Amino acid sequence: MENRVYYGQYSLQHWIDLILKKNILLPEYQRLFVWDEGKVKTLIETFKKKQFVPPITIGAFKDAGNASHNYILDGQQRLTSILLAHLGLYPDKVTFKAALEEINPVADENDDDEEIDNTLDDILNWNFKKLVDRGRNKTDILFTLPANNYKSVDFEINDDFLKNTFLGFSYLVPQLNNSQEQQKYYSSVFRNINVQGERLLAQESRAALYFLDDKLKEFFIPEFSKQISVKIVSQQTNADFVRFLALLSQYAKDGNSSKIAAGYKSKMESYYEDYIYSVIGERTSTRFKAFSAIFPGGDYQPRLERLAKTIDDLGIPKQFPSIIDMDIYLLGLIYVIVFENKEIDISKRDELITSGLRFQTTALKADEKHKKSPADLGHLRRRIDISIETYSRYTI
Repeated sequence: MENRVYYGQYSLQHWIDLILKKNILLPEYQRLFVWDEGKVKTLIETFKKKQFVPPITIGAFKDAGNASHNYILDGQQRLTSILLAHLGLYPDKVTFKAALEEINPVADENDDDEEIDNTLDDILNWNFKKLVDRGRNKTDILFTLPANNYKSVDFEINDDFLKNTFLGFSYLVPQLNNSQEQQKYYSSVFRNINVQGERLLAQESRAALYFLDDKLKEFFIPEFSKQISVKIVSQQTNADFVRFLALLSQYAKDGNSSKIAAGYKSKMESYYEDYIYSVIGERTSTRFKAFSAIFPGGDYQPRLERLAKTIDDLGIPKQFPSIIDMDIYLLGLIYVIVFENKEIDISKRDELITSGLRFQTTALKADEKHKKSPADLGHLRRRIDISIETYSRYTI
């Protein structure tokens, strides 16, 4: 039986009701809310002028227990903006940081490790789930919001506007009974969609692949890795754990770094995707060491837990000033623990950090060619070798 697609339109009020009643949900791989306040206002003005707004794409999904869900595949930014306009709120980072300062006035404004008060919604990692979890209607949500957690904004709309303004949709209903086949179908759909012309970043687009096999999503993006970031140009960017896994998996297969990513110089994203497909078994590649050979029985969790604990025990930073620092500090550690299933001698921590990692990082950053072009494959392979060799001297 062929997959089906239905078309129609709902009032903005009906879309809001669907969100608040959790009749439509965000898949785990959806990006965070990224529109600024100006873009939200522009969308509302577009509706007021009766101009075209791209339709929403919803997908029907049946999980392993045969429960039905409707996932937002395209349109999160638009639907979130409509909900915010209805509530008269905007998740402004400045307002959020001011609320944190009020709770903890002695905190250093540059301290990225400060704990988020659990009564506040974390605006730095935000989507509309934060609001929906607070209540099923406007009154309940606004009543439960902590003071100054959000910026109050009058988007100049009323109930009549919401009831009489419409937004179209396409509703995808795959005729697939197997939940993994559905995931593959929707991952393909998601990766071919750009949100209202705003191109997804490589990691955001690739994230859909992590859910092709539910058992492996925590392998590709473990919880502790979400706290690690690196400064690229002037932006702090989340570390790409799949990048580490792919590079080190080939190192484990070859026994050296000489051919790592050979032929992928200008298309590293394809290299990482090939690795993901190889792990889930959809498109096996002999380039990488087999997942089953590294983790007999598929039990990867104990090693990732040990890795997270070792990072803390060694005092490895969570924010790195450059990709050179990040690679030297993490590549060898991940290889030794995750791929070789060994442990680090924590009693030699000071020697490892000072004479090993810090010394090697300083030396590489003193090399102007390396510092200028850290993404060069020759430089990347050198960092892999140095980091693995350094950590290998301190294994138990």
